Order: sequence, then structure tokens, then C-alpha cells
Amino acid sequence: MAIIETSQMENGLTLASVGMASSHSISLGVWVKAGARDERNDEIGIAHFLEHMAFKGTKSRSALSIAKDIEDVGGFINAHTAREETAYYINLLPEHLEMGFNILSDILLNSTLPAEEIERERGVIIQEIGQSIDAPDDHVFECFSRSCYGRHTLGNSILGTTDSVSSFTATELSGFMQRHYGAAQMIICVAGPVSHAQVSALASQYFGPLGKANNPTRHLPEFLSTRHIASRDLEQCHTVFGFQAPDACSEWRYPLMVLSNLYGGGMSSRLFQQVREERGLCYSIFSFAQMFTDTGMFGVYAGTSDKTVDEMMEVSLTALKACQSDLSQEEIDRAKQQLRAAVLMRRDSVSSMMDITARHLALFGRVFERDEMLAAIDKVSRDKVAELAAQIISGPAPSLCVVGPASSQMQIKDMQAILA
Repeated sequence: MAIIETSQMENGLTLASVGMASSHSISLGVWVKAGARDERNDEIGIAHFLEHMAFKGTKSRSALSIAKDIEDVGGFINAHTAREETAYYINLLPEHLEMGFNILSDILLNSTLPAEEIERERGVIIQEIGQSIDAPDDHVFECFSRSCYGRHTLGNSILGTTDSVSSFTATELSGFMQRHYGAAQMIICVAGPVSHAQVSALASQYFGPLGKANNPTRHLPEFLSTRHIASRDLEQCHTVFGFQAPDACSEWRYPLMVLSNLYGGGMSSRLFQQVREERGLCYSIFSFAQMFTDTGMFGVYAGTSDKTVDEMMEVSLTALKACQSDLSQEEIDRAKQQLRAAVLMRRDSVSSMMDITARHLALFGRVFERDEMLAAIDKVSRDKVAELAAQIISGPAPSLCVVGPASSQMQIKDMQAILA
């Protein structure tokens, strides 16, 4: 059983250890509570750019030596940028834990942002943006975020735009880091055969010099009901539609997860059965729930032909409408069991446990224990799920985004009529 301990250093840095005595590896992560959402209007994509630059050289290591130092001992290093966080993480054998702390502290405290690497990485990120645009099943989600949140920072592309990425300088990158990469905005988490005393000692040694940073206020977004059709010569229409949903700290968190699971979370879900199996309208369809600190979204993705996109949406919306009143206990129990299994299965992986623990601390300021999560799932009732479905439907009108052949005639008012 994993033993989770947390503490806080004098400089405000949060520490967490997940003791997993039988594991043969360690996952070490540093989470920064700042992402694409925290960018200024002239900084779209800068959080992601800075994540790339962290690996491009420090006062004592070149980009190549960072990679070699990790891979010489069989380790793996990576990072990701999301809307509300940026994370840097290393998987290692237990005997190399101190090396992991050494390298992560080096790239986060001593990055030099060399000019030649900025120019080189600028080209790499512009290629990444192009690759995303060329992948319509990825690009449609970027478009959907803009449809939901407009010019609010939650609606911006995490990767940025070619124009924004082309303009960033070392001064601007350093400025974003100084504003957000402070001790009080960061979490260090280690999962594996470790003790909290080990983590605390190494964190004090390598991250003790970490100073303060600003903590800019986030602004609550307004959910917009927007229809966006991006006409492209493709075989399929990649479609996402969705609604405003509860935030991560809401009491509706677990009912939302149950609703998403039974509605479109697997092969037995309503969407899969009614849209794909019974009518053959698409190959891929699923629902998703994305929860932020102060808002959320609940939506559906499907890839279908231009001739069936409107029928697919009609069937999907009708299935959601039915969730307000026509839910079987069997569906609820199945969805809850899938969530229970996911909670338990994730606990076998050091990477998953590091990620879950750090994410909980970033969102909630504390870690939810296994039994607490299982009890919260068990508590979800059929009535609560039905009530939440009604709340979502009666809230702001949905947003819709389609990337592909522009033959869809479905309007927002048509979607509302189906749900009425």
C-alpha cells in the first residue's frame, strides 16, 4: 500500500512522497502551478516554449549532457504544459534519485536560455504547431476551446501561434519564469521506494535557494455558445460539442465523472452503443469531462462522414437528454465500477502515483487517499447523476466545432431544440 506524506519547506515549496516499497523504479516530478491560462495577451504559447527551453542548457550542462546524464543510467526525462500547470518529470532507478534532483533543480534554477537554442527550438515548436493543425482530431479540440472561452486565456492554444512563437525573446521567457516559477507555486513529488525524510533532505539541498514569485490572479471565464466550422478537404468531419460543467473543486466532481463514463466512456456507453453499434454513424466517439480550478466543460468528440454529422449530433444530444430521467441502476453501477477500477489500477504505477499526488496538491491543496476516493464514487447516486445532466442541459447553450467538409447544417438553436 502506498504511504503518502506531505510537508512544506521554509521557502513555501510543497513536498510529497509516495512510498511504494515493492516498486523497482522512482518517478520524480516538479509541478508548477502555471500554464497556458496564465499567459498575458502577448505571451500565447510562452509557457510551452519555456518548458522546451528548460532542457536546452544550464550554467553547468549543455542540452546534450542533460540527455546523456539521464540516459546513461537508463532514465527517462520529459515535461508537459497544460492550461493550468507545467510539469517536469524523470523516471529513474532508486539509486539515482539524487541525480534526478540535481538535474531537475539545475534546469529549473540555472537555465541559461541560450540564444542559439531559442532560435532552434522556435523552429521545432513551429513544426509542432503545423503538425497539430495537420491532425484534425487534435486541432478540433484547440478550436473548441476557443469556441467555449473566446479571447479568455483558457481559449488560447497551448502551443501558441506561428506569429506569437516567432516573437519570444530570452527576456520574455525569463520574465514568465520569474513571475511563476517560485517556491510557493511549485510542488515536488516522488513516488517509489523512498522515505519522506529522503525527499525532504534532497529537496532542501537542491531547491533550498528557490525564491518567491508573483502569483497573478486568474479571471473567471464566461462560457460562450459559439458555432465554428473549419472547412477542410478531409474524409471525415471531426466534431466536438459541449457544455459548461462544474469545476474541479465542486461537489459535482464525482457525479460528473460517472455521467461521462456511462454516457460516452466505453464500449457499453450510450454513445458507443446508440451512435456506432446501432446506427454505424462513426468509428470513434466518446465523451469527456475537463475540470479546471474555477470552471469546467463536458463534451463529445466524434469522427464521422459529412453526410452523417448532423444525425450523429442529433442522436448524441437525444441520448444526453435521456440522462435526465432515464438512467438504469445497472448503468450507474457499471460506470462506478469502472471508476473504482481506474483508481486502484493507477496505484500500481510510480508514474501515475506521482502524477495523481502532484495534481491533487495543485488543485485541492491536499491529497485524496484511495479509500476517500472510493467512498466518494460509491456515494454517487442515480438521482445525483440525473440532476447533474439536467443542470448541464439547462445551463448555457452548447458550443460546437467541426473540422472537415463544411456540410453540417446544425445550428446552436437546433441543438437546444433537441435538448428541450
